Amino acid sequence: MSRNFGRVGVLYGGRSAEREVSLMSGRGVHEALRGAGVDAHLFDTGTHTLTDLLNAGFDRVFIALHGRYGEDGTLQGMLELMGLPYTGSGPMASSLSMDKIMTKKVWLHEGLPTPAYAVLTGEEGLERAVAQLGLPLIVKPPHEGSTLGVTKVTDLSQLREAYRLAARYDADVLAEQFIQGRELTVPLLGARRGARALPVVEIVAPEGNYDYEHKYVSDDTRYLCPAPLDDELAGRIQRLAERAYEALGCEGWGRADFMLDDQGRPWLLEMNTSPGMTSHSLVPMGAKAAGMSYAELCLAILEEASCKVQAPAASRKEEM
Repeated sequence: MSRNFGRVGVLYGGRSAEREVSLMSGRGVHEALRGAGVDAHLFDTGTHTLTDLLNAGFDRVFIALHGRYGEDGTLQGMLELMGLPYTGSGPMASSLSMDKIMTKKVWLHEGLPTPAYAVLTGEEGLERAVAQLGLPLIVKPPHEGSTLGVTKVTDLSQLREAYRLAARYDADVLAEQFIQGRELTVPLLGARRGARALPVVEIVAPEGNYDYEHKYVSDDTRYLCPAPLDDELAGRIQRLAERAYEALGCEGWGRADFMLDDQGRPWLLEMNTSPGMTSHSLVPMGAKAAGMSYAELCLAILEEASCKVQAPAASRKEEM
């Protein structure tokens, strides 16, 4: 039996480009929590208002939203104002992690390895990006996930179309050095300091193309968990994931994505603060390899739900 969490809202759906993925994640979390005896209720933030959420009578919420208005700090700030405990990172860490450009700036400041990049604000800077980063390179919107709007550019003739695709999602576009190698990810659980990295997962997609289809629809992608790495390298990647998580101020849970180059060097790509929880998702795979069922994972995440912004001591005394 799970402990009494009270009335729990599973926030899902939303209005981002990742709505369909969030619907799958939310249903999975809801079913698992209900099966564990939790009084859980689905709440679609894309079809209900903030007033509806305020009046729903939830004691805490599990955020199963992905992308804008759910993973980017906006919802987290609202929940802080409501005093409603929630899963995952707070407003600042969520906002930083959602912005791949800001994430890179933080990691570089902390001396963590991440591929070189350029920020594209218009088509006039495309050739400069190629001169700086070389080919192939990756072009993507810095505020989207699930590989939406992402293109691997292998020839200069592809660059303009790749930029225009990414620009549909974001005003600024991120051009990133392409790292040839193996695609890895590391799920994380716990507080900012003292986070625990779960086993490394390796993603082997057809022709190395881990796009939306191969993430959520096709069964052609293979997942190796634990990834076939020697213990020293796997441990080094896990510690790097923990440092990346801490540097951004993340807490509760998350997932760090990597490329491992042909020389065995890991490169940080991005941090997800509200990762997928679908049947194809990676955090449940890492948890399973660590001996944790899907339901146990959901309960562990829910257990850590809290408000993260604390009022100054003087203000708290005035309220008493």
